[in-house]
Amino acid sequence: MNERIRHDVDVAVIGGGPAGLAAAVALRRAGVERVEVLEREVVAGGIPRHSAHTGYGLRDFRRIMTGPAYARRYAALAAAAGVTLRTTTMVTGWSGDGGLEVTAPDGLSVVHASAVLMATGARERPRPARWVPGDRGQGVYTTGQLQQTVYLQHRPVGRRAIVVGAEHVGFSAMMTLRHAGVEVAALTTELPRHQSYLPFHLGARWMLRVPVLTGTRVVAVRGKPRIAEVELERLADGHRWTEACDTVVFTGDWVPDHELARTAGVGMDPRTLGPVIDATGATSTPGLFAAGNLCHPVETADVAALSGRHAGRSIARWLAGRAASAAGAGVPIEVDGPLAWTSPQRISSSADLPARGRVILRPSAFARLPRVRVSQGDRVLWQGRLPQFVPSRPALLPASWLARVDPSGAAVRIEALV
Repeated sequence: MNERIRHDVDVAVIGGGPAGLAAAVALRRAGVERVEVLEREVVAGGIPRHSAHTGYGLRDFRRIMTGPAYARRYAALAAAAGVTLRTTTMVTGWSGDGGLEVTAPDGLSVVHASAVLMATGARERPRPARWVPGDRGQGVYTTGQLQQTVYLQHRPVGRRAIVVGAEHVGFSAMMTLRHAGVEVAALTTELPRHQSYLPFHLGARWMLRVPVLTGTRVVAVRGKPRIAEVELERLADGHRWTEACDTVVFTGDWVPDHELARTAGVGMDPRTLGPVIDATGATSTPGLFAAGNLCHPVETADVAALSGRHAGRSIARWLAGRAASAAGAGVPIEVDGPLAWTSPQRISSSADLPARGRVILRPSAFARLPRVRVSQGDRVLWQGRLPQFVPSRPALLPASWLARVDPSGAAVRIEALV
């Protein structure tokens, strides 16, 4: 029977994507000595490693980079800062004495840390989880599977594809397919409009001649041993038709990689399906923090990185005894109206601001200049208008009102009055 070797660090970071690496760099720059990143892939960097199009790095590096260059930049910064990067290393669970059970090529170990940051990210729901009927032929992917096949494994994909989804990642899948020499027949979305930025939509429509079929759902996928067509339905009138294709890519519909958070016993948010956190990234368990798309599925890589950087600085303050220990106590934040969720979900200290000084809201409907009100009991803490609501995209709420929250008062309510 193999024995697990004990290994002690100051901070263990689970996940070597943008959030985890940015947090590790921030921790080392704050003077934390032993910072270790545990990453299950062979190379650190996360999803941007196999997303070869441009558009990365604007918010954190103030420059536009390709995904692989962005991933290499963070891995290099972490190495230069003195972070220990352990790749091909899987955290499989929690030991009875509070450590992390780790499996790696060099054997089994238990990592004990004064603080742990979970930055495990999110994943797209595959076809079976979306209840799309039909045949089980080859040629069905999620965006992540597609990009790994094309950019990391350099294998062919198909000849003609349908992309299911018209948010940012749907257009990313379209570019990956074009890179692989695959004709993209259409992007589809059940919503009345696409959910990405206008330049992406115009580029797809006018430059690449790819239609975006709004108000359209996939009824069935057919073909064996490889798929040959999909059946589509126009929701407005029920009209159905088929599109020939040998490839279907299901994009978006994200769910956090929350298994470790759940088994840790931290408070979970039934809306995000991730852990409940406060503005510092603290969970309900002292010393256990979370950041990135585990908490708000899913934002762009640079937003996840800035979340990780913020959590890293918060952990350094916590280790020095200058911050609240957990989000289990404090004032909860509730949402009302066409809002799916908020991040953070609790206020432990009115002195703490979230990453970028903004509370992330996730709208569930389209709206232009929606009016938002923040209140606690009978007191209005903030009210105003935001630029727009777009499903699957963040709406950023200024967090200046946090200073006026009564820490012993009722829940804070964020209402969208559209």
